[in-house]
Amino acid sequence: MTTPGSAQDALAGVLFLVFALAALFGAGVAVGARRLVRAVAGLALSFLGVAGLYYFLSSPFVAFMQVLIYIGAVCVTIVFAVMLADTSEAASESPKGKLLTLTGAVCSAGVAAALLFAASTAQWHQQPAQPAPGTLERVGVSLLTTYSMSFELISVVLLVAMLGSLVLARRGRDRQ
Repeated sequence: MTTPGSAQDALAGVLFLVFALAALFGAGVAVGARRLVRAVAGLALSFLGVAGLYYFLSSPFVAFMQVLIYIGAVCVTIVFAVMLADTSEAASESPKGKLLTLTGAVCSAGVAAALLFAASTAQWHQQPAQPAPGTLERVGVSLLTTYSMSFELISVVLLVAMLGSLVLARRGRDRQ
């Protein structure tokens, strides 16, 4: 006989796995896609999976920011750049060099090994299950004091995304 708590834990575990698999599958699609639109769709799926993981880490605000900024701003900006640029010729150009692919695989394996080593040797602290109660005023004060560096980095990410989109759009217009 199962208790309601174990059923909720099982459902939470299934949802966690779904979000983790969505993040991994989306990242694989984003890296492996030849068409830029498919890569952006994979990136958006990966961001959505990461947002779900943030939610499971008791950070609904960070999950909301993940959806709002990365899916809502970055991916939409890239899609607009793709629509402005003609990427059909770029997708059919020569395949990636094997040396570049091998270098990317070696670097990815190194980063994955470093993360696994750090995760296995770190001392994990048990966090309280409930997030601290907060008001909108408290969130605003935290964004401008405690998390001001994160707030500024988000601005830089959005600026880089807009510049990259402009470069993509300009390159598409130069071909015509």
